[in-house]
Order: sequence, then structure tokens, then C-alpha cells
Amino acid sequence: MAFFLAQRLLYLVPVLIAVSLLTFSISSLLPGDLAMTILADQATPENLAALRRDMGLDQPLWQRYFTWLGHIMQGDFGRSFRTGQTVLQALAERLPVSIELMLLAQLGALSIGVPLAIVCAARSGGPFDRFMTGTAFAMLSVPTFLSAILLIYLFAVELRWLPATGYVPFAEDPLGNLRFMVLPAMTLALAEWPGIMRILRSDMIATLQEDFISLAKAKGLTPARILFVHALKPSSLTLVTITGINIGRLIGGALIVETIFALPGIGRLLVGAILTRDLIILQGVVLLVAAGFVIVNFIVDLLYAVLDPRIRHGHA
Repeated sequence: MAFFLAQRLLYLVPVLIAVSLLTFSISSLLPGDLAMTILADQATPENLAALRRDMGLDQPLWQRYFTWLGHIMQGDFGRSFRTGQTVLQALAERLPVSIELMLLAQLGALSIGVPLAIVCAARSGGPFDRFMTGTAFAMLSVPTFLSAILLIYLFAVELRWLPATGYVPFAEDPLGNLRFMVLPAMTLALAEWPGIMRILRSDMIATLQEDFISLAKAKGLTPARILFVHALKPSSLTLVTITGINIGRLIGGALIVETIFALPGIGRLLVGAILTRDLIILQGVVLLVAAGFVIVNFIVDLLYAVLDPRIRHGHA
């Protein structure tokens, strides 16, 4: 297991370097002059030259990259030229909201997709299986913003059960926090559960045809024990992969959902940075989010080894 862990860590280093290169390129690829954007009405030739010198904008691109990377290694991700807030401070305020949203959405998607996949696999080819498969296909074609609008209209406008927009910190009012988070999390969960259901259903149908399942049936084990103990675990490798990849999809969905529901998360922070051309915040947040996504997928690789010992012994 130690060798497996060291091997995966070595793979992680070039990926993180590539992420830093792509993130740094944001400031170079976007049109416009960063110094001109920062100074706005005060953009005299002398002020522009002084600011470019202070920020290193007059240096070659490769030199600017290594200078920026050195600051990152020291924990300095930059400071917003509009608000004066550092990137780490902005993330410390916004990241808990987005993490809570993604966790609730992922739990909701798993709560819907996994039970449906198990039932469909156990009754493969039946009416319920065909109905749920068709429903999953239909749900995959529904965009996130449309689901958000429909949920707001149904639960906030018509039924008045839940608030449409706003946010209350969990530490101040746990129940109020959950009321504000239900609709956003449900919006993302509705986009994620069809993929989870379809993948797990296919894997479980294949697993239920294996010889060890026939042996378990011959021993007289109950159908529930066969499904949940013997069939679910070997079928969950692909599910773990999908769950890790979904983190990236959830981050993308958060950009839309947090804007629609007025949640103060990293999605709205990124949108605001783009609209105001706050490239320092944009660059730092994108780097941390991308690095977090890479680390999550590294953890997923480790879960493979836990679920299937053949992987960590190199016989998979």
C-alpha cells in the first residue's frame, strides 16, 4: 500500500505543475491590460509604468510565472485590487458555502441514484427498470438552470414551502441554513443522479451474473444480503470514479446555481471576478479549485485500493 501511495503521489506532481501553468496563463490570455484595468481613470503613462514594474508585468512570461509560483509556495495567492481582500480570505468566507452545497447535492444524488440502481438491477428488463431508464435519459437532457427555475416556481412561488434566494450561515441557524440550501442542492442532485443510477445499474447487472453470486444463491443467502453485501461492493468501483468526476461537474453547476439562488459561494465569487476583471482573485481561486479537484481524484484512486486489493498489489 505504501508503494501504491508513493506511485500515485509521483503522478500528482506533474499534474499540479500543469494546473499551475494553465492557471497562470489566464492573466496572459485574457484581452486587455491588467495595469490599465487596475488604474482605470488614474492610468497616466507614469502610473502605468510604475504599476507594471511593481507587479512584474514588464518581465518575460517565464520569469513572471516562476515569481508567481514562488509566492504561491509561500502561501501568497495575491490580493484583490478592487476590495483589498486576499484570495485566501475570500476563499475562507466563500468556500464553506460551496462545500456544503456540493456535499448536500452529492448526498442527494447518491440517495436517489443508488437505491434506484439496485432495484433496477434486481429487476432488470422489467417495467420499473424500463421506466426508470427512460426517466434517467430524460433527466440528463434537462439543463441545470431550467431545473432551478422549475423548483423555485413549484416550492417557493406556488407552495411557499422554501425560500427562493438568500443564505443563513449554519452556525447562526442550522434549520434556517438547510431551508435555504434545499432547493440549490436539489437542483444539482437532479442533474447528477441519472448518471449514478445508469452506471451502477449496468455494473450490478454484470456482477449478478458472476459465479460467486450463483454460489451465494446456492448457499441459501437472502436476496437482500446478496444485493447489498456481495454485489454492491464489487460494483462500486465505477461509482467511486463517477463520484470523483462529479466534483468537477458540481463546481461548474455551482457557478449557475449560486448565481440563481444568491448563495455567497465560490461560484458567485468567480462570476464577480470575471465581471469586474479582478484577475488576481480569478487566478488564485481557479488555481485552488483546480488543485482541490486533482486532490479529490487522488483520494478516489486510494479508494480503489481499499475496495479492490488487486489494485494495490498490481494484479488488477
